[in-house]
Amino acid sequence: MDSTQERTFCKWLNTKLEANGYPPMHSLVQDLSDGVRLIQLMLGCCTGDTSLGRYNKNPRMRVQKAENVNKALEFIRQRGIKLTNIGPEDIIDGNLKLILGMIWTLVLRFTIADISEEGLSAKEGLLLWAQRKTAPYKEVNVQDFSISWSDGLALCALIHCHRPELLDYDKLDKSDRHGNTRLAFQVAADHLGVPQLLEVEDLCDSTRPDERSVMTYIASYFHAFSTMDQAETVSRRVEKFAELMQSVWTSKNDYERRARALLHALSEVQKKWSTSRFTGSYTDAKEQSATFTTYKHTTKRTWVTERQDVTTLLGNIQTKLRTYGLREYIPPLGLALSDLDDAWNDLLQSEAKRSRAINAQIRQIKESLRKEFADLANDFSQRLHSISLELSGVAGPLETQQDQVKEIQTRLPTLSEVLTRVAKAEQDCVAANVEENDYTVFTCQDLEFELGLVAQSLTKKISFIDNQIVSRNMTNLTPAQLEQFESTFRYFDRDETNTLSLTETSAALASQGVVYSDEDMTYIYDQLLQDYGAVTFEAFINLLVDITEDQTSPEQLRESFLGIAGNKPFVTELDMRLAQLPVSAVDYLSEVIPSTNNEAGELEYDYETWLRDVFA
Repeated sequence: MDSTQERTFCKWLNTKLEANGYPPMHSLVQDLSDGVRLIQLMLGCCTGDTSLGRYNKNPRMRVQKAENVNKALEFIRQRGIKLTNIGPEDIIDGNLKLILGMIWTLVLRFTIADISEEGLSAKEGLLLWAQRKTAPYKEVNVQDFSISWSDGLALCALIHCHRPELLDYDKLDKSDRHGNTRLAFQVAADHLGVPQLLEVEDLCDSTRPDERSVMTYIASYFHAFSTMDQAETVSRRVEKFAELMQSVWTSKNDYERRARALLHALSEVQKKWSTSRFTGSYTDAKEQSATFTTYKHTTKRTWVTERQDVTTLLGNIQTKLRTYGLREYIPPLGLALSDLDDAWNDLLQSEAKRSRAINAQIRQIKESLRKEFADLANDFSQRLHSISLELSGVAGPLETQQDQVKEIQTRLPTLSEVLTRVAKAEQDCVAANVEENDYTVFTCQDLEFELGLVAQSLTKKISFIDNQIVSRNMTNLTPAQLEQFESTFRYFDRDETNTLSLTETSAALASQGVVYSDEDMTYIYDQLLQDYGAVTFEAFINLLVDITEDQTSPEQLRESFLGIAGNKPFVTELDMRLAQLPVSAVDYLSEVIPSTNNEAGELEYDYETWLRDVFA
């Protein structure tokens, strides 16, 4: 029976709470656990008594809940109500059995205790009252507060006894237990102000209806009928009308307040948009765009809902007034539904204007970023082109050319700084999602590549002029030798630094038929580093001059190739590799020595012809 008691007692508590303006409960265990509802119940039931004082209206911690519950229990005890075996922790922890016992004590105190009938009070008095009122009805035999009420006839008899105009007892189908009970519940709730504390199934479908629940409900009938007279009827009619008018008045005020607040909100957001300014940056424009989008997904949707609710509220007010034949409500000036519609249309127009302004700003910023990058990129490209033209036009004595090229080279750092600004402009375009640009064909990567080519051209030009100066000063070499030595140097200067590493130097010498042991080669290389700082073209030429003057002659080279070729008038790639020439030297000789294919398809290199050409 606990479920029936819990439901009945919860409804009984709600009648007390709602009568004093408090919201209803849904669960005894959950809603009583923080003590707030119990205090509200005491405040409602004990009007005129001393206030409970301050309490935690929104307790979150257990200690706050315990303080509330303890305050309520102490207040109950001070009113002479005896509570047994229940403490704050039982209510906080949701001990349903003890909670039901406590509420039954309260029901007895505030609903049943003051019932009196011929000297009998409380339960006995209530039972005697019910028996006397239903005695004339032969189908009714009230002996308790359980089975005697399970067919609904006793309830109908009570109602008919006091208010025969509300139902025709004689026409009831005495076998329709559910129908009779349901009818009694409905009439009592609609016309007698008796709340339906029970469900039809609690009486009709239970083998033994719960006594306490039934007693609580029957007590409501006693109180409803005990003071009934003509004056009460008139008073109740006036009270009902007053409640109606108060309800209408409350609804009117609610409508006006909400309509005024909604109109104010719509006006304020439009004022904010009208005074909003853009800083000109893409970040600011995107932030304003994101804020506007958030508004449409949150605030705007709240207003859409509120507008619908306010419209429905006004409709309900008018319907209630028409139902009771009352004068139609006309909202104050400026708060009619037509005013709301006009304000809403203004909002929609302002939203469209705001959206267009944001989109136009973003487009304008993107266009500015395109032009800014294009101007920088096009100017940079033009400057590179000018340098390239100037470099190609260098003329005059070698020393003069050398000075001109070095002067041009001093401008590269400035160009690098400009390229940094170009890169920054390109990054701004990327951040703004600018993917196309009709004002330029260049990207920062293109310009960086071209700048590298220009720098490389300058370096090569300086190296070339330096080498030409060295060659010009080498009067003890024939032009053919100079050309041969220079081409050899360029070939092995793979990184184009105009210097040779140890490995490159060894390979370059070997290609000229000069081969040293690793120890001797290291010694020579270190000596060149000491004398020149690096194996430059000048160092390489001077080294070859020294070697040529000291030991190398056409005849000596011819004898060397003859030895490698095994006395053949030609040499093959296999011969050179078997002679342990460096791979780079073999590759170089294979490129420069004239060759023909033999019958087997193998290349035969004519070193005699090559040596004659080199030493001509």
